[in-house]
Amino acid sequence: MTSAPEFDQKIPETASRKVEFISLSHLNPSTELNPIPTRGIDPGYFREYVRALEDGGYDYTLLPYGSGTADSFVVASAVGQLTERIKPIVALRPNTTFPLVGAQKLATLDQLTEGRAVVHLISGGSDAEQARQGDYLPKDRRYARTSEYIDLLRRAWTEPAPFSHEGEFYKFDDFGPGFAPHGAPIPISIGGQSDEAFRVGGEKADVFSFWGEPLDDLRGEIDRVHAIARAAGRTTLPRIWVTFRPIIAATDELAWRKAHEYVDRIADTFGKSAYGKQRLQQPGAPQNVGSQRALSFAEKSDLYDRALWTRTAAVTNAGGASTALVGSPETVAAAILDYVDHGADLVSIRGYDTLVDAVDYGEHVLPLVRQEIAHREATGRRGTLQAEHLGNYAEDYRRHATAVRS
Repeated sequence: MTSAPEFDQKIPETASRKVEFISLSHLNPSTELNPIPTRGIDPGYFREYVRALEDGGYDYTLLPYGSGTADSFVVASAVGQLTERIKPIVALRPNTTFPLVGAQKLATLDQLTEGRAVVHLISGGSDAEQARQGDYLPKDRRYARTSEYIDLLRRAWTEPAPFSHEGEFYKFDDFGPGFAPHGAPIPISIGGQSDEAFRVGGEKADVFSFWGEPLDDLRGEIDRVHAIARAAGRTTLPRIWVTFRPIIAATDELAWRKAHEYVDRIADTFGKSAYGKQRLQQPGAPQNVGSQRALSFAEKSDLYDRALWTRTAAVTNAGGASTALVGSPETVAAAILDYVDHGADLVSIRGYDTLVDAVDYGEHVLPLVRQEIAHREATGRRGTLQAEHLGNYAEDYRRHATAVRS
């Protein structure tokens, strides 16, 4: 059993003072639990999903990008028109869109949504996937390209007069002034676990994203990216985004029954390469450092801290964000607050039963986290949720987690 930390009412010095929630927009009902052969958009389902995010109180939604997926810019524009508050995050690969065109597209989205646009730059973690769209730049140079890309996005949004540029990856003459965003420059997010990712993210990104990891390991990574930011002379540090795949039910015991059922179904889907990008993934060890870290954690233990479960990463070869938080809404909310206490202020939660989970999180998890944050703001002290819902710090939880299924 994992030893419980002290849950006194003092707010940790590392704690974020606010938290915002991110989901991922799904275009059709196909899931890792129930794959439906399709490469298309189900407009009715998509509208229902986006409405569920708005009604559930999410702050952002990520529009993913892949060589065989819908275009993230177009989908983000649809999200902007279907919602009043949700901020669409466009996943963008620098190899697919010239930076000045990317700046133009993002500024257009930002104006249409009255300042809600965000961009998440994906440098590329797989040589094979990059090659599908004609990108043969070595992995160790892709973050250098992203660095130049970030500079050009910001210049395109802010330079008052035409400018020229000749860099390692991009060259142009007398561009500008570019099309301006609605107001402030659009937030730029990047992620990754390589040394190059940390350097570029620490020096230039507004947001740095991580997959769910054990608490102490994640805190070390946060310290690392913030140290790079400070060394670069930054006074505003990158915000920290962390992603989980929660599995919740009314009680911890019921959540673990669901989790064991889910992981078997997910493993079967992955084994058959039956869901979306799984058909495009390469066998063997993943190339990107984030997936390698996730598999290393899974190899060492299934369970970490209050509720972090790595089996879902193990059975999918860590193909994307795949670590789960398992338990009742109270246990999962307490686990999220543990990460907030370690410095995360953007929390992405997306489920395996995508629409149902998005609704459940909005009804049962987000309010608990926000209630605690409001309590802290009002009193200057932590509430009791983390002390009362111990998860893996209590014997019953571990018994449910390791119960032999009939």
